[in-house]
Amino acid sequence: MADPRVIIGPIDHREPSDTAMPLPLRRLHHVAVIASDYRRSLQFYTDVLGLTLRAEHYRADRQSYKADLALGDTYVVELFSFPSPPPRPSHPEAAGLRHLAFEVDNIDDAVRHLDRLGVPHEPVRTDEYTGRRFLFFTDPDRLPLELYEKD
Repeated sequence: MADPRVIIGPIDHREPSDTAMPLPLRRLHHVAVIASDYRRSLQFYTDVLGLTLRAEHYRADRQSYKADLALGDTYVVELFSFPSPPPRPSHPEAAGLRHLAFEVDNIDDAVRHLDRLGVPHEPVRTDEYTGRRFLFFTDPDRLPLELYEKD
């Protein structure tokens, strides 16, 4: 019997042709985020999320800062500033990127950390499919962020 939670049909698995080889992706390299207030967002991503600033450049020709931020040894976020960027769409179900998710060892510790720093967040919920706990909050420009508890 089909799983009633699955709402799409099976994927069409075609035989690969010589010209249709899969792209040999290795991993997600980074996500680029444009900040309306670069310094405020840089402080948020380093002080609240604990990312490490690997490199920072000012590009005079674009009047833009660029910061490379890492999580441990992995480069994950490229933070940009541009003059007067438009605000992001407010509805989270708009087409395109919905949110960024970060894995945490313990969601209760993460809640205490966010609360101690005064970062508003939604209540902790449980993923009905995995049984893992998670919560949502936003960066200074209202980009939705998720903390997802490790198995």
